[in-house]
Amino acid sequence: MATKILMEALSPTMEEGRLVEWKKQEGDAVAAGDVLAEVETDKAVMELVARAGGTLLKQLVPAGATVPVASAVGWIGQPGEAIEDGRTGGRADGPSAPAGGAPAASAPAAVPAAVPAATASPAPGGGAEGRSGGEPGRIKASPLARKLAAEKGLDLGTVAGTGPEGRVVKRDIESAQAGPPVRPSARPPVSGEAFTDTPLTQIRKTIAKRLAQSIGPIPTFYLTTEVDMERAAEARQALQASLGDEGKVSFNDIVLKAIATALRQHPACNAWWQDDRIRTWHEVHIGMAVAVPDGLITPVVRHADQKSLREISAEARDLAKRARERKLAPEEYTGSTFSVSNLGMFDIDEFTAIINPPEAGIIAIGRIAEAPAVVDGQLTVRRRMRLTMSCDHRVIDGATGAQFLKTVKLMLENPLALVV
Repeated sequence: MATKILMEALSPTMEEGRLVEWKKQEGDAVAAGDVLAEVETDKAVMELVARAGGTLLKQLVPAGATVPVASAVGWIGQPGEAIEDGRTGGRADGPSAPAGGAPAASAPAAVPAAVPAATASPAPGGGAEGRSGGEPGRIKASPLARKLAAEKGLDLGTVAGTGPEGRVVKRDIESAQAGPPVRPSARPPVSGEAFTDTPLTQIRKTIAKRLAQSIGPIPTFYLTTEVDMERAAEARQALQASLGDEGKVSFNDIVLKAIATALRQHPACNAWWQDDRIRTWHEVHIGMAVAVPDGLITPVVRHADQKSLREISAEARDLAKRARERKLAPEEYTGSTFSVSNLGMFDIDEFTAIINPPEAGIIAIGRIAEAPAVVDGQLTVRRRMRLTMSCDHRVIDGATGAQFLKTVKLMLENPLALVV
């Protein structure tokens, strides 16, 4: 019996997924565990794997389409096997014909109505027939080849196919002479256009939803302090000089360590709002905001209070790299108990960050800059940095947040406190 391929919930918060690319084509042999497609979730690009073996009978959703979780995207079974809607499986370039033999419509079957028609690969113009006597007006081409042709502005009727039965495949498109480029959705304005609409990516949809949950309902107050980073800078320089490549520690790593250590002393700030209760965490998991092309994601340094500065540095670098590549597993960007956002590298002095619910606090880190300061009654130039803490007043009172921020400042101004 044929098995339906479903859009699975590949992350805890995923409600819909965008099918980025099919890795198996209709007619391909499939084993259980094989990667069928790449799916963009609300946080990462992940793999949709086969839950049964056989042959990929049908792709119900084209590359680029967005469908809700639990929606059917294809069928796996044995060649010629009937599938639920009465069609028979087998290798075909377009939708299979109904049992009565009439040509099928060119739009893919079972695509939810919410998916805009523009996401489907358009059939090429010109009325050319398939290269091996296939369905009139339809050119044999893989879904990936159709996608690439559309991006290059190529008419598939002008491309010689080298795949099975004259099928146009990826290499044919790559070697073909491109026509006028198709403008992508996120394109710069063209003369005569009043505006440009850019479809939302999954990560941008999630960011919008989370911000709406945060900035409106949460009664937020802000605390700002200025930190003398001179000793931290000297400690960092000494550490790098003594440890070489192993001692590559950033100021952000030092701040993460200070915050994690301070949270251990101020558990009231290491808490979640749970509507009918406050959950105070005995473990410290720090989420760090990382900018990605479509927005931001917050990978988590787990048990940060128990890790050395070097361990935090190595883990933070690895998480940030894989976050930008959209290769994080769900457990690597969920479950933080407190968050940190750093815009200092963009020359920002001070800002307020939005709380990531259900967390009760987040610290925004500004740049480190030289500024005049009075030390022991003498005016001098010191490296200074501003920290701003956003607090959920339902969980953290003003004095509670202020005491926590004071401890963070004390540790940064006396970095030896981070190693005791």
